[in-house]
Amino acid sequence: MGKIVAVANQKGGVGKTTTATNLSALLGSLRQRVLLVDLDPQGNATSGLGLRAGDRSIYEALLDQAPLSECLTASPWEGLTVAPGDIRLAGAEVELVNLPQREHRLRRLLSAVREAYDFILIDCPPSLGLLTINALSAADSVLIPIQCEYYALEGLSSLVSTIRRVQGSFNPSLAVEGILLTMMDGRTNLSTQVAEQVKAHFRGQVYGVTIPRSVRLGEAPSHGEPIHVYDPRSAGALAYRVLAAEFLTRNGKRIPKDAAGKAPKPSTRKK
Repeated sequence: MGKIVAVANQKGGVGKTTTATNLSALLGSLRQRVLLVDLDPQGNATSGLGLRAGDRSIYEALLDQAPLSECLTASPWEGLTVAPGDIRLAGAEVELVNLPQREHRLRRLLSAVREAYDFILIDCPPSLGLLTINALSAADSVLIPIQCEYYALEGLSSLVSTIRRVQGSFNPSLAVEGILLTMMDGRTNLSTQVAEQVKAHFRGQVYGVTIPRSVRLGEAPSHGEPIHVYDPRSAGALAYRVLAAEFLTRNGKRIPKDAAGKAPKPSTRKK
Protein backbone atom coordinates (compact mmCIF):
# COMPACT_ATOMS: atom_id res chain seq x y z
CA MET A 1 0.00 0.00 0.00
CA GLY A 2 1.43 3.35 -1.06
CA LYS A 3 2.52 5.85 1.55
CA ILE A 4 0.92 9.29 1.33
CA VAL A 5 3.23 12.20 2.14
CA ALA A 6 2.07 15.82 2.24
CA VAL A 7 4.77 18.37 1.39
CA ALA A 8 3.61 21.34 3.42
CA ASN A 9 4.54 24.66 4.94
CA GLN A 10 2.17 27.54 5.65
CA LYS A 11 4.90 29.97 4.60
CA GLY A 12 5.42 30.48 0.87
CA GLY A 13 8.75 30.61 -0.93
CA VAL A 14 10.45 27.88 1.10
CA GLY A 15 11.08 25.39 -1.71
CA LYS A 16 7.94 23.34 -1.14
CA THR A 17 6.98 22.84 -4.78
CA THR A 18 10.63 22.47 -5.82
CA THR A 19 10.95 19.67 -3.29
CA ALA A 20 7.67 17.98 -4.24
CA THR A 21 8.48 17.91 -7.96
CA ASN A 22 12.14 16.96 -7.78
CA LEU A 23 11.72 14.34 -5.08
CA SER A 24 8.80 12.79 -6.97
CA ALA A 25 10.71 12.66 -10.25
CA LEU A 26 13.83 11.24 -8.62
CA LEU A 27 11.87 8.56 -6.78
CA GLY A 28 10.36 7.59 -10.13
CA SER A 29 13.84 7.35 -11.64
CA LEU A 30 14.72 4.99 -8.76
CA ARG A 31 11.97 2.58 -9.86
CA GLN A 32 9.31 3.73 -7.45
CA ARG A 33 5.73 4.14 -8.63
CA VAL A 34 4.90 7.72 -7.70
CA LEU A 35 1.79 9.88 -7.88
CA LEU A 36 2.25 13.63 -7.40
CA VAL A 37 -0.93 15.52 -6.47
CA ASP A 38 -0.75 19.24 -7.26
CA LEU A 39 -3.12 20.75 -4.69
CA ASP A 40 -1.77 24.30 -5.02
CA PRO A 41 -3.99 26.70 -7.06
CA GLN A 42 -0.81 28.16 -8.57
CA GLY A 43 -0.30 24.85 -10.39
CA ASN A 44 3.48 25.23 -10.31
CA ALA A 45 4.16 21.54 -9.69
CA THR A 46 2.18 20.77 -12.84
CA SER A 47 3.81 23.36 -15.10
CA GLY A 48 7.24 22.74 -13.58
CA LEU A 49 7.12 19.19 -14.92
CA GLY A 50 6.12 20.33 -18.39
CA LEU A 51 2.41 19.52 -17.99
CA ARG A 52 -0.89 21.38 -17.95
CA ALA A 53 -4.17 20.65 -16.20
CA GLY A 54 -6.40 20.60 -19.28
CA ASP A 55 -10.13 19.87 -18.89
CA ARG A 56 -9.72 17.46 -15.98
CA SER A 57 -7.68 18.11 -12.86
CA ILE A 58 -7.70 17.30 -9.16
CA TYR A 59 -10.31 20.08 -8.87
CA GLU A 60 -12.94 18.04 -10.72
CA ALA A 61 -12.14 14.95 -8.66
CA LEU A 62 -12.49 16.81 -5.34
CA LEU A 63 -15.92 18.12 -6.33
CA ASP A 64 -17.12 14.75 -7.67
CA GLN A 65 -17.33 16.10 -11.20
CA ALA A 66 -15.07 13.32 -12.52
CA PRO A 67 -13.45 10.16 -11.14
CA LEU A 68 -9.83 10.57 -10.07
CA SER A 69 -8.72 8.03 -12.68
CA GLU A 70 -9.82 10.44 -15.42
CA CYS A 71 -7.90 13.32 -13.82
CA LEU A 72 -4.46 11.70 -13.82
CA THR A 73 -1.77 12.49 -16.37
CA ALA A 74 1.20 10.32 -17.27
CA SER A 75 4.24 12.56 -16.94
CA PRO A 76 7.23 12.48 -19.33
CA TRP A 77 9.31 11.17 -16.44
CA GLU A 78 9.85 7.54 -15.62
CA GLY A 79 7.61 6.16 -12.87
CA LEU A 80 5.78 9.45 -12.24
CA THR A 81 2.06 10.15 -12.65
CA VAL A 82 0.57 13.57 -11.86
CA ALA A 83 -2.84 14.73 -10.69
CA PRO A 84 -2.61 18.25 -12.17
CA GLY A 85 -3.77 21.41 -10.45
CA ASP A 86 -4.49 24.95 -11.59
CA ILE A 87 -6.22 28.19 -10.60
CA ARG A 88 -9.62 26.46 -10.38
CA LEU A 89 -8.49 25.07 -7.03
CA ALA A 90 -8.79 28.57 -5.57
CA GLY A 91 -12.55 28.25 -5.99
CA ALA A 92 -12.52 24.82 -4.36
CA GLU A 93 -11.70 26.43 -1.01
CA VAL A 94 -15.17 28.02 -1.10
CA GLU A 95 -17.05 25.25 -2.91
CA LEU A 96 -15.94 22.56 -0.46
CA VAL A 97 -17.40 24.37 2.54
CA ASN A 98 -20.95 23.11 2.08
CA LEU A 99 -20.08 19.61 0.86
CA PRO A 100 -20.34 16.52 3.10
CA GLN A 101 -17.07 15.18 4.53
CA ARG A 102 -15.34 18.30 3.26
CA GLU A 103 -12.11 17.62 5.20
CA HIS A 104 -11.84 14.02 3.98
CA ARG A 105 -12.60 14.22 0.27
CA LEU A 106 -8.97 13.86 -0.83
CA ARG A 107 -8.49 10.96 1.58
CA ARG A 108 -11.40 9.13 -0.04
CA LEU A 109 -10.01 9.75 -3.53
CA LEU A 110 -6.49 8.59 -2.71
CA SER A 111 -7.58 5.52 -0.74
CA ALA A 112 -9.00 4.13 -3.98
CA VAL A 113 -5.67 4.37 -5.86
CA ARG A 114 -2.93 4.06 -3.23
CA GLU A 115 -2.41 0.36 -3.94
CA ALA A 116 -1.15 1.31 -7.40
CA TYR A 117 1.72 3.44 -6.07
CA ASP A 118 4.69 3.16 -3.74
CA PHE A 119 4.44 6.82 -2.77
CA ILE A 120 1.83 9.54 -3.20
CA LEU A 121 3.22 13.06 -2.66
CA ILE A 122 0.90 16.04 -2.22
CA ASP A 123 2.11 19.55 -3.00
CA CYS A 124 0.07 21.70 -0.58
CA PRO A 125 -0.87 25.38 -0.90
CA PRO A 126 1.20 27.82 1.21
CA SER A 127 -1.78 28.51 3.49
CA LEU A 128 -4.03 26.82 6.01
CA GLY A 129 -7.36 26.24 4.31
CA LEU A 130 -9.59 23.34 3.33
CA LEU A 131 -7.16 22.16 0.66
CA THR A 132 -4.29 21.87 3.14
CA ILE A 133 -6.60 20.30 5.74
CA ASN A 134 -7.64 17.75 3.11
CA ALA A 135 -4.00 16.96 2.39
CA LEU A 136 -3.10 16.54 6.06
CA SER A 137 -6.21 14.46 6.69
CA ALA A 138 -5.28 12.14 3.81
CA ALA A 139 -1.54 11.88 4.55
CA ASP A 140 0.39 9.34 6.57
CA SER A 141 3.11 11.92 7.18
CA VAL A 142 4.25 15.48 6.47
CA LEU A 143 7.53 16.50 4.84
CA ILE A 144 8.33 20.07 5.89
CA PRO A 145 10.72 22.20 3.81
CA ILE A 146 12.16 25.13 5.78
CA GLN A 147 14.09 28.03 4.31
CA CYS A 148 17.22 28.84 6.29
CA GLU A 149 16.03 32.28 7.37
CA TYR A 150 14.81 33.71 10.67
CA TYR A 151 11.08 33.97 9.87
CA ALA A 152 11.01 30.35 8.75
CA LEU A 153 11.24 29.31 12.40
CA GLU A 154 8.01 31.15 13.18
CA GLY A 155 6.29 29.44 10.26
CA LEU A 156 7.51 26.06 11.45
CA SER A 157 6.02 26.65 14.90
CA SER A 158 2.64 27.48 13.34
CA LEU A 159 2.74 24.40 11.13
CA VAL A 160 3.55 22.11 14.05
CA SER A 161 0.51 23.54 15.88
CA THR A 162 -1.62 22.88 12.81
CA ILE A 163 -0.40 19.29 12.59
CA ARG A 164 -1.36 18.76 16.23
CA ARG A 165 -4.85 20.12 15.61
CA VAL A 166 -5.28 17.85 12.60
CA GLN A 167 -4.10 14.89 14.68
CA GLY A 168 -6.70 15.72 17.31
CA SER A 169 -9.62 16.27 14.93
CA PHE A 170 -9.14 14.43 11.65
CA ASN A 171 -6.08 12.19 11.43
CA PRO A 172 -4.62 10.87 14.71
CA SER A 173 -1.95 8.82 12.92
CA LEU A 174 -0.42 11.79 11.07
CA ALA A 175 3.35 11.90 11.64
CA VAL A 176 6.26 14.13 10.65
CA GLU A 177 8.11 12.49 7.78
CA GLY A 178 11.06 14.83 8.11
CA ILE A 179 12.20 18.44 8.07
CA LEU A 180 14.22 19.59 5.07
CA LEU A 181 16.47 22.64 5.24
CA THR A 182 16.32 24.55 1.94
CA MET A 183 17.96 27.58 0.32
CA MET A 184 21.01 27.03 2.46
CA ASP A 185 23.86 29.49 2.04
CA GLY A 186 26.80 28.19 4.06
CA ARG A 187 28.60 31.51 3.64
CA THR A 188 26.17 33.34 5.95
CA ASN A 189 26.02 33.04 9.72
CA LEU A 190 22.21 33.27 9.63
CA SER A 191 21.75 30.14 7.53
CA THR A 192 24.09 28.22 9.80
CA GLN A 193 22.38 29.47 12.95
CA VAL A 194 18.88 28.64 11.68
CA ALA A 195 20.03 25.14 10.69
CA GLU A 196 21.53 24.58 14.14
CA GLN A 197 18.37 25.79 15.90
CA VAL A 198 16.09 23.57 13.83
CA LYS A 199 18.28 20.53 14.44
CA ALA A 200 18.38 21.28 18.17
CA HIS A 201 14.60 21.57 18.48
CA PHE A 202 13.71 18.66 16.19
CA ARG A 203 16.34 16.06 16.96
CA GLY A 204 16.23 13.07 14.65
CA GLN A 205 13.61 14.62 12.36
CA VAL A 206 15.87 16.80 10.19
CA TYR A 207 17.22 15.31 6.98
CA GLY A 208 20.98 15.04 6.81
CA VAL A 209 21.12 16.74 3.42
CA THR A 210 20.45 20.46 2.97
CA ILE A 211 19.27 21.99 -0.29
CA PRO A 212 21.55 24.86 -1.39
CA ARG A 213 20.57 28.11 -3.02
CA SER A 214 20.89 27.37 -6.71
CA VAL A 215 20.22 29.32 -9.89
CA ARG A 216 19.80 26.04 -11.75
CA LEU A 217 17.01 24.92 -9.41
CA GLY A 218 15.18 28.12 -10.27
CA GLU A 219 15.72 27.67 -14.01
CA ALA A 220 14.61 24.04 -14.31
CA PRO A 221 10.80 24.60 -13.94
CA SER A 222 10.79 27.13 -16.79
CA HIS A 223 12.06 24.32 -19.02
CA GLY A 224 9.48 21.87 -17.65
CA GLU A 225 12.17 19.53 -16.33
CA PRO A 226 13.19 18.21 -12.91
CA ILE A 227 16.66 19.31 -11.85
CA HIS A 228 18.27 15.87 -12.29
CA VAL A 229 17.35 16.03 -15.97
CA TYR A 230 17.89 19.74 -16.58
CA ASP A 231 21.37 19.77 -15.04
CA PRO A 232 22.37 16.39 -13.59
CA ARG A 233 25.69 17.65 -12.21
CA SER A 234 24.43 20.80 -10.52
CA ALA A 235 24.57 21.22 -6.75
CA GLY A 236 20.77 21.15 -6.59
CA ALA A 237 20.56 17.86 -8.49
CA LEU A 238 23.17 16.27 -6.24
CA ALA A 239 21.33 17.44 -3.11
CA TYR A 240 17.94 16.16 -4.23
CA ARG A 241 19.50 12.87 -5.27
CA VAL A 242 20.83 12.47 -1.73
CA LEU A 243 17.41 13.43 -0.35
CA ALA A 244 15.72 10.75 -2.47
CA ALA A 245 18.15 8.14 -1.19
CA GLU A 246 17.67 9.23 2.42
CA PHE A 247 13.89 9.29 1.95
CA LEU A 248 13.89 5.72 0.62
CA THR A 249 16.20 4.51 3.38
CA ARG A 250 13.97 6.02 6.07
CA ASN A 251 11.04 4.20 4.53
CA GLY A 252 12.78 0.83 4.42
CA LYS A 253 13.27 0.82 0.65
CA ARG A 254 16.39 -0.32 -1.16
CA ILE A 255 18.01 1.81 -3.81
CA PRO A 256 18.51 -0.17 -7.05
CA LYS A 257 22.20 -1.03 -7.33
CA ASP A 258 22.46 0.14 -10.91
CA ALA A 259 20.87 3.46 -9.95
CA ALA A 260 22.71 4.21 -6.71
CA GLY A 261 25.27 6.96 -7.07
CA LYS A 262 24.51 7.58 -10.75
CA ALA A 263 23.22 10.79 -12.24
CA PRO A 264 19.97 10.02 -14.11
CA LYS A 265 20.40 11.03 -17.73
CA PRO A 266 18.05 13.07 -19.91
CA SER A 267 17.19 9.85 -21.76
CA THR A 268 14.97 8.90 -18.80
CA ARG A 269 12.39 11.19 -20.39
CA LYS A 270 9.86 9.22 -22.41
CA LYS A 271 9.84 10.06 -26.07
